Amino acid sequence: MSWLMAAVYDRVMQGSEQSCLDRWRADLLRTVTGDVVEIGPGTGANLPHYPTTVSRLVLLEPDAAMRKRLRARCEAMRLTRVEIVPLPIEPLPDGLGSFDAVVATLVLCSVPDLAATLAAVFGVLRPGGRLFFLEHVAATGHPRRLAWQRRLEPLWQRVAGNCHLTRQTEAAILGAGFVIERIERASIRKAPPFVRPSIRGIARKPAVPDHERRQAQETVPAHSANDVGRMP
Repeated sequence: MSWLMAAVYDRVMQGSEQSCLDRWRADLLRTVTGDVVEIGPGTGANLPHYPTTVSRLVLLEPDAAMRKRLRARCEAMRLTRVEIVPLPIEPLPDGLGSFDAVVATLVLCSVPDLAATLAAVFGVLRPGGRLFFLEHVAATGHPRRLAWQRRLEPLWQRVAGNCHLTRQTEAAILGAGFVIERIERASIRKAPPFVRPSIRGIARKPAVPDHERRQAQETVPAHSANDVGRMP
């Protein structure tokens, strides 16, 4: 089925790309810089939007059919400083090092284990590194649409490459240890109603991990109110 998904993906997505997604991708990626890894780039919809500030671009695409089209697109665009790796991000392929940014667009819905993927993303980022995300999500706050998402999800997973309709991706990003710097919620136009709710934005890996920050705070000696302003 992956060959079929790769063959029809661009045509299926064309209406939404022209209506909003292409513009959203451009806006999201305009500040990406440094060493960047994109997970699940598929046929390469993000490639035209990477700025010249990107010094290294690694594309992790485990699906052979998608990878074939991705490679052809890179060749057509004459992109020579791009590495295509036939592996997912978890476990992290040896030798890739750490990155300034990770890009995930319309892929976190279909990874087998969302928590494991985000943990791997967190691990591959340098302290202060950023996750740039654009994902369709559960219709939280819209009970009727969410109910339909739940009904349709088992079938949708089988026909759409393990795509989940009810993932709470924002909560999962926070749960992985990220701090969300920017987030926007919008409806993906010209998409089926049950995949329209979306989020996009930037999440940052803290420069100091939470547990280290707590430990540092615990080692600071406490002072009583009577100590304030007291001369030695």
